[in-house]
Amino acid sequence: MEYFVIIIGAIFVSNIVLQQFLGICPFLGVSAKVDTAVGMSGAVLFVMTIATIVTWLIQNYVLQPLGVTFLQTISFILVIASLVQMVEIILKKVSPPLYQALGIFLPLITTNCAIMGVALLTVAKEFNLLEGVVFAIANAIGFALAMLLFAGLREHLDLMDVPKGMRGVPIALVTAGILAMAFMGFTGLV
Repeated sequence: MEYFVIIIGAIFVSNIVLQQFLGICPFLGVSAKVDTAVGMSGAVLFVMTIATIVTWLIQNYVLQPLGVTFLQTISFILVIASLVQMVEIILKKVSPPLYQALGIFLPLITTNCAIMGVALLTVAKEFNLLEGVVFAIANAIGFALAMLLFAGLREHLDLMDVPKGMRGVPIALVTAGILAMAFMGFTGLV
């Protein structure tokens, strides 16, 4: 039951983008088309899961035993940046089609604060490794849901007769706000 609560909570109740406002840069910048939103969502799922595992291990087997938890933020930043670079190099050699599919999204993930946020939240909530992985995957699914919904709405808005002063970023921000309010309806679900 607790895994169900983690999943529903991360995807709907405290959505990483729409409720916690982490990962706003890719949310606004890469969501103009559904296909780019899908690519970014896949890359975030992959990196968020691996980064959460590695940062959890570092926190519990290096930082806490040595009593240097004050180095948590800087070590997590270094781990995430290094991890993204390693994943990019490995994918380039092992699976060129997957590397081509992810394209520019992998380097963009290095600066995605949602990755860092999930790693820090996993530690702050004192999840065990399995709970942390479930939390990371659920947050990545929540990120993908927000991205895909927003991208679909933005593509639809391109076909609408939007007033000239509201075209582009203004209507996107209004739409994002309404989407965030819609997700507030899930508050209290779990």
